[in-house]
Amino acid sequence: MTQLPCADLDVVGRFAESLRAAVFTTAGIDDHLGADVSASLTGGVSWPAVAAVDDGRPLSTLIALFLLGLSRPAEEVAAALPGVGVDELVAQGIVGLDGGAVVPILDVRPYADDAGEYTVFADQDSGRRSGTLAVDHVLGIGGASISLARAVIRRPVGRALDLGTGCGVQALHLGAHCEEIVATDTNERALALAAATARASGQRWDLRRGGLFEPVEGERFDLIVSNPPFVIGSGSQDYIYRDSGVAADGLCARLIAELPDHLNPGGTATVLANWAVADPDDWAARPREWLARTGLDAWVVQRELADPISYVSLWLADAGESPARSAHRGREWLDYFADAGIVAVGMGVLTLRRPSGAGAGGRFQIVEEITGAGEEVTGDEARAFFDRQDFLAAHSDDELMGMRLSAMPVVLEEQSLLGESGWQTVGSALRRPGGPGAVLALDEVSRALVAGCRGQVELTDLVALLAAHQGVDADALARAALPVVREAIARGILYRAV
Repeated sequence: MTQLPCADLDVVGRFAESLRAAVFTTAGIDDHLGADVSASLTGGVSWPAVAAVDDGRPLSTLIALFLLGLSRPAEEVAAALPGVGVDELVAQGIVGLDGGAVVPILDVRPYADDAGEYTVFADQDSGRRSGTLAVDHVLGIGGASISLARAVIRRPVGRALDLGTGCGVQALHLGAHCEEIVATDTNERALALAAATARASGQRWDLRRGGLFEPVEGERFDLIVSNPPFVIGSGSQDYIYRDSGVAADGLCARLIAELPDHLNPGGTATVLANWAVADPDDWAARPREWLARTGLDAWVVQRELADPISYVSLWLADAGESPARSAHRGREWLDYFADAGIVAVGMGVLTLRRPSGAGAGGRFQIVEEITGAGEEVTGDEARAFFDRQDFLAAHSDDELMGMRLSAMPVVLEEQSLLGESGWQTVGSALRRPGGPGAVLALDEVSRALVAGCRGQVELTDLVALLAAHQGVDADALARAALPVVREAIARGILYRAV
């Protein structure tokens, strides 16, 4: 059996101290390279950085080795890392030797959030190494992990679970607001690298090996986050980080089904998932089916609906396989989709909550598609969304009619057609900038109603004024207006004035 990397955490700790001493941090690298070169490197353009680190300075050496994947003379690396020997790093599988040069084996890089600076250990991706990825390949920091981290509702809690931790990115974020963190994975190599990430970043996690909730049987948590191996396929497990070994979206279905048993009342969960779509006009069928018997409150947002070729191509490109192997695997993958009746794949984020109170069941399960740029789900928006749903559930229509409502700063968008008489408005909507799905379609009456919500007049009086102006019955107008008002509150466009 191949020796696991970073087995000696004392070496990892001294290595991390040497990295910090060399200012191998996000801020230090920005200062060292300059803002433009650093931004280019972050965006995947490396040549400006290559030209900027050929000077033998300690931080230049570390950037070249670990961020650019370049070899460096052993004596240069030793000088850059005085607190740990090159031979020790070789023994821990962090670097290798090629003659008198040191070559990177692991991807070691700084990472930061509002709470602090960290060091993350992972495997090099296909763009930084030759050949096909190993079956037990451990992903580093990527778009999915960053999206999940941004989508989590952050609040101080006692116990948190990072299910499928990988290299430990989600657990790092949990460290800022969770007293106890349990992190699990089926991949022994992932747990070894997560342990290195924790040690190098000054955190402590309870790392356990196993699939789904098996390692935490009988335990409950205040917060659960998961970026599971959600890729939809035939059930083979070519790469542990993406393939669950369960056909189609069966793993995600099981995860959601078992999740309520592991959440404390009032606890929340944020999960990235893919789901099989048999009918593009009913793409929400699978996530609704997952949620139906859970008793959870839920907000499910589909961010993308991919056709089979686009979906398969995305994951084939990720593995670094040869063109011939990719073509063969792609044909098999598409044949499976056709046989299984999968015509598309939905990709998105699920924000879930176990309601509080004896016998409490889910009050709302909202499944919608929000694909606009800048409308990604964030933890702050998810928390506000749940708060607004709670507010609506707690107040009857009569109570709403007795409230004074105000409008958030919104933008009025109009759709017009050019006709014989010039531009004619055919539709209008209000948009709250920055809010996912924060859009409210308007007709003439609802447009006037929202415009009148300035926190000065109770809704019942405002409706009466509009009814008189329109020459319609006030009670009838109220019945027609209340669904619009509730939707406007749900979208954060209207709120109760203090």
